Amino acid sequence: MHLDLREILAAFMVLFAIIDIPGSIPIIIDIKTKTGNVHPVRVTLVSFIIFLAFLLVGSPLLGIFGIDVSSFAIAGSFIIFLIAMEMVLGVELFKQDAQGSGSVFPIAFPLIAGAGSITTILSLKAEFETINIFIALVFNMVVIYLVLRLTSRFERILGKSGLQILKKVFGVILLSIAIKLFLTNTGIILINAR
Repeated sequence: MHLDLREILAAFMVLFAIIDIPGSIPIIIDIKTKTGNVHPVRVTLVSFIIFLAFLLVGSPLLGIFGIDVSSFAIAGSFIIFLIAMEMVLGVELFKQDAQGSGSVFPIAFPLIAGAGSITTILSLKAEFETINIFIALVFNMVVIYLVLRLTSRFERILGKSGLQILKKVFGVILLSIAIKLFLTNTGIILINAR
């Protein structure tokens, strides 16, 4: 177990892109309008607990079903790829339910700690040390808390076009991440043509 700044930064960027909290601002504002108030501390804590549970016991849980982390990472790369396609093309492949309590459901789960981000946590374990993923996760929780506190301000600053640009940029990053996860866990090596 050793700290690696490069791994922390890479894991932070992957999680930041897949959670896509800036891209979720319009959804959060809509839920806030429908349910009244969103509690940033409660949402952040519930999301963190879900992520931490999968980070610490996700692999043993998979072992019960006879699945190794590499196989799960390959499956995760397909989910990340589809989420990235949603972001880049502006299509909806995964339906999101906007009913229920605004504090925990659907913001903490499944908007923040959804299938894609949970899969990503397990996929990252195939490449990075757990301590580095944990630190990256903590930094992401700080960002999530700040965004939830300042949602309305972010919307005014970025505007609709700014949010769309941000979503497209992170979509392209996610496409690259999905391809890298797939190649790393399948052992396929791309040969550079020179």
